[in-house]
Amino acid sequence: MTKVVIIGCGVVGATIAYELSQISELNITVVDKQSPAQGATSASLGVVMGVVTRKLKGKAWKLRETSIQRYETLIPELEAITQRQIPYNRQGILMLCLLEDDLASWQELLEIRRSQGWQLEIWDIEKVKANCSHLNLDKIKAAVYSPQDRQVNPTSLTLALVDAAQRNGVNFDFNVNVSDIESTESVGKNLTSSSRIKTTNGDINFDWLVISAGLGSTLLMASLENQIDIRPVLGQALHLRLPHPLGNADFQPVISGDDIHIVPLGEGDYWVGATVEFPVEGSNEIVIDASQLEVVKEEAIAFCPPLAQATIIRTWSGLRPRPEGRPAPIIGNLPGYRNILLATGHYRNGILLAPATAQAIREAILG
Repeated sequence: MTKVVIIGCGVVGATIAYELSQISELNITVVDKQSPAQGATSASLGVVMGVVTRKLKGKAWKLRETSIQRYETLIPELEAITQRQIPYNRQGILMLCLLEDDLASWQELLEIRRSQGWQLEIWDIEKVKANCSHLNLDKIKAAVYSPQDRQVNPTSLTLALVDAAQRNGVNFDFNVNVSDIESTESVGKNLTSSSRIKTTNGDINFDWLVISAGLGSTLLMASLENQIDIRPVLGQALHLRLPHPLGNADFQPVISGDDIHIVPLGEGDYWVGATVEFPVEGSNEIVIDASQLEVVKEEAIAFCPPLAQATIIRTWSGLRPRPEGRPAPIIGNLPGYRNILLATGHYRNGILLAPATAQAIREAILG
């Protein structure tokens, strides 16, 4: 049996564990210092926005396309295996176009997506009014509707992935800290094979190590004398409740405008967010600023006035892992090590890119 150890059980680590669990030749252990679906996963709105993004080609687009395709089979697959219900909104995303937006560039994107086999629609103001009468369109010139983009509940998804992976024989060690990664074997010029991690629950040997620990990845890699810097970016969001759904109860897509998302949860409940707050220069410390969340709420109300009457059920925040000086995410071999793989630094796209990341790790291990 080939031993695989995964450090980190957010949505990315859990998706990797589940995908690898379908390979009978692998013995898989997942280690996390806390319970599953904490960290950046717990702070996510779960918006799977790929088709309507400006990533047109290359790796950035391929990761998104792969993930969107996999989600369509992954969600029913997990529900059948675990008998869990995973809230999954298949009604798409409606992207509001501000007055200053260039509709010609959206038309160009529509044509590109059509050539790639994906759908986008440009709606004029009258069609937006007809479908979403609850929106304030004073500062909107049109909207782009993406029927194939999605939204999924991040916590429900992650717990289902863990459940399904456990049923396939994956061992999960939660509330366990990793203190060191040992390098024990020289492999060729400038390469080292690392074969054991030290944890508060004992040593674990491995043939492959996958580091998917988000912000914790930097410290782990430092023990391997590797300087990959991942820094925190704070996101805050709200859970709002109305006595009834907004607009047409039978058409409840995610509404997105000026980087603000209004996410329907059913029965008049909505998530609204999220802020993007960076640490003070020269520091990784971020102080939660409640006024930033208030700005997000007011901007959402500007697009959707009925939200002003909503009750705040809760607010929450979380830190996203953003690579410093390089694109997000980081997927592939840790430089200098043939059997240590990175699947981390997804920034705001952990939910979106988890399935594609898992497939990339699977391919790396299988060669």
